Amino acid sequence: MELLVVVVIVGLLVALVAPRYFQQVGRSERTAAANQIDALRKAIDSYRLDVGRFPRQEDGLQVLLDRPEGESRWNGPYLRGAVPLDPWGNPYVYRVPGARGDYDLISFGRDGRPGGEGEDADVGVDG
Repeated sequence: MELLVVVVIVGLLVALVAPRYFQQVGRSERTAAANQIDALRKAIDSYRLDVGRFPRQEDGLQVLLDRPEGESRWNGPYLRGAVPLDPWGNPYVYRVPGARGDYDLISFGRDGRPGGEGEDADVGVDG
């Protein structure tokens, strides 16, 4: 009987604590995505200062690491290591020109699709 009471108490604790824990995990992934986007934005802006333009759509973010052919003013690499994936394992979406600025840099969230709410909501910056 005592064991049954302990199991019920543990079950109640898990039912109360687990949702808060998983909510915090989702929030931390969104924060990590926002921080990575900020670092990528700074690298893109440094590239623009050196080269005189934003990276082209066809070059993508890889030009932050590798000198584009024929680009003498490139002074990179502008990132340490590889171009990161978002916290959900998807590549960041880079678009030039952007919908509301010079460029868009977006993570589509957990579901990897535009739009959504909560953890599925987009995280992004307009350049």
